Amino acid sequence: MKQVVQNYKSGELAVLDVPVPGCKPGGVLVRTAFSLISTGTELMKVSEAGMSMLGKARSRPDQVAKVMQSVATNGVPATYRKVMGKLDSYTPLGYSLCGVVEQVGPGIDDVKVGDLVACAGNEHALHAELNWVPKNLYAPVPDGLAPRHAAFGTVGSIALQGVRQGESRLGEVALVIGLGLIGQLVVQLLAASGVRVVGVDPDPARCELAESLGAAACGDPSSAAVEAAVAELTDGHGVDQVYLAAGGGSNQPVELAARLCRDRGRVVDIGKCRLDLPWNAYYEKELDVRFSRSYGPGRYDPEYELEGRDYPIGYVRWTERRNLACFLDLVARGRVDVEPLVTHIADFDDAVETYQRLKDGDLKAVAVLFRYPEHAAEAKAPAVAVPAVKRGSTEVSTPTRAARTPVRLAFLGAGNYATSMLLPHLAQREGVELSTVVTTTALSAANAQRKFGFAEATTDLDAVLGDKSIDAVFVVTRHSSHAELTRKALLAGKTVFVEKPLALTEDELAGVLAAVEESGNDRLQVGFNRRFAPLLQEARKRFGARTGPASLRYLVNAGQLTHGSWYLQQGTEGSRFAGEGGHFIDTASWLLDADPVSVYAVAPSGNEDLQVVLRYPDGSTATISYVTTGAPGFPKETLDLVADGKVLRLDDFVRASVYARKRWVSSRLPKARDKGQSAELAAFVKAVRTGGPMPVPLESLVATTSATLAVQAGLAGGAPVTLASAR
Repeated sequence: MKQVVQNYKSGELAVLDVPVPGCKPGGVLVRTAFSLISTGTELMKVSEAGMSMLGKARSRPDQVAKVMQSVATNGVPATYRKVMGKLDSYTPLGYSLCGVVEQVGPGIDDVKVGDLVACAGNEHALHAELNWVPKNLYAPVPDGLAPRHAAFGTVGSIALQGVRQGESRLGEVALVIGLGLIGQLVVQLLAASGVRVVGVDPDPARCELAESLGAAACGDPSSAAVEAAVAELTDGHGVDQVYLAAGGGSNQPVELAARLCRDRGRVVDIGKCRLDLPWNAYYEKELDVRFSRSYGPGRYDPEYELEGRDYPIGYVRWTERRNLACFLDLVARGRVDVEPLVTHIADFDDAVETYQRLKDGDLKAVAVLFRYPEHAAEAKAPAVAVPAVKRGSTEVSTPTRAARTPVRLAFLGAGNYATSMLLPHLAQREGVELSTVVTTTALSAANAQRKFGFAEATTDLDAVLGDKSIDAVFVVTRHSSHAELTRKALLAGKTVFVEKPLALTEDELAGVLAAVEESGNDRLQVGFNRRFAPLLQEARKRFGARTGPASLRYLVNAGQLTHGSWYLQQGTEGSRFAGEGGHFIDTASWLLDADPVSVYAVAPSGNEDLQVVLRYPDGSTATISYVTTGAPGFPKETLDLVADGKVLRLDDFVRASVYARKRWVSSRLPKARDKGQSAELAAFVKAVRTGGPMPVPLESLVATTSATLAVQAGLAGGAPVTLASAR
């Protein structure tokens, strides 16, 4: 299928051929009829992409701050790879469309194939021929409403949520600053609510359009006519609400809002304009400044948007989806008229030219629609569910074979870690062929194929599991899917590299082991890379053998998560330590050359800090302090190993030292923080190529996973947990 994309590094716009998205549970696959260009938000993104690197940095100081923090934590080389990887990738455009349901995923019963729906979301309602849309981000289109009008659903919801934040009442007077697409819709919604509206915009044509759609008066922000209209409509008191629907770097809108708003009035920010509030003006009138967050309650909440968990109507009357349905109803009943806003309708194939004309100013528009082919060739939408392998099957065999080159690899998932920490090493390695990349979103697969040279990109898992020429499968997806995908790949006879964690529950771990037993295939590696780090390996060698018990302390300064991180989805993705803790337990066990026999975990109330104490068969102990409340400038990982009168110290993979009869200190300035990914992948590829032993014994992987899972049980029980399965 085709999709509009942009490379944020170069600014290139393209209509790209990408795989068809799979129809996952909890959503529908929609074939687009019309999608709407947001001439504000999208053109701002397009313009930013065309800037120099310095210009991009100046326009997004929030992202620059994140980069600097990453430099402090991960070093310059790793941060550079990560940032360049993100910049030099195709990103999608679009977030408002109307289309026809082509496939219904499990768990959906409110629409059927052939139904017309309006869709929202900058990850799900893209300028693409097909989109997978979760339940709470689509709404059925009322009978009689034209698809091109229903395509306004998302931007209409944004305007509607802004009006709700203003709490407008019959007979009040409102000022709308900025009469672009959102501003024009706000004018109509207010007028439909019995509010008299004054509009402000420097473009006379937009002022004229707003007056034709219900505004009492409109004019230039510097015009005396605007102040006169406000004075006349409010008896000199000032407007009850101001809606900021303007963009740009001028502070004029917030200053005008203060001047024309009444005492204790409300100012609602819907757009993205400069907000240097003049303190005296806002203080003296005690103005109530409010923000309107996108489409309404539910926005940016993954449990609502992705998992379909609705908010009870008795507590949250207007959610994203209810706002979307409400706006569609208003348009269908003629209370809002979007047809006068349609400046231009372009064929989807002309998307790049259309964006360029908008950017250059050749096409001056309020709203632009993309029209998609009505009789597009049918695309086969792959099913997500993979049939279970029947028990007792003799078709699957363990992938032990003679040495062969090249080793053919497939990737399930192509997120940030895969593209910054794994694929760059594999793409440069001789004797490796990147065969197929599978993702749930089409553009992710296309980006990985373009950047790393995969032969094929798809959203069809069966295409990999059924391909006998593929030697090994990398599972680099969300944590909640690791165990199931690993189980399926093992049963399909593949050698498997799964990123941590292997499993989030004991049942998931049991399922993986059952697959090993059923298939006889134990060719499994978990991405515990730190034991392969050259600096740590050298330090361990310098430390030498020990005769008595050891004491190990591992401080992990994990830091706070940013808003929106999927690590926060503990209901589906497990706790943060469940996802990451295996790294540190594996490193401790490797340094102590044993698997733990018990786990004791405690946590202070009020935060996610953990103290985990592991006990080993020879009496050694390892204490892992996993903290989120530390200073962000402090190194992420520091480790001390003490035994037999010797001390090994690791400082965040930047420096290591051993204090013994002779002191050894590594170089202070390594080329980068090498946490072992390259060496780990080299060992894995060698095992696949030669059929030799896996880099880490399966028993060790299971012991580390069991110990990680035991942390949660220890926290719940308040007592040490014995690992009965430890060897």
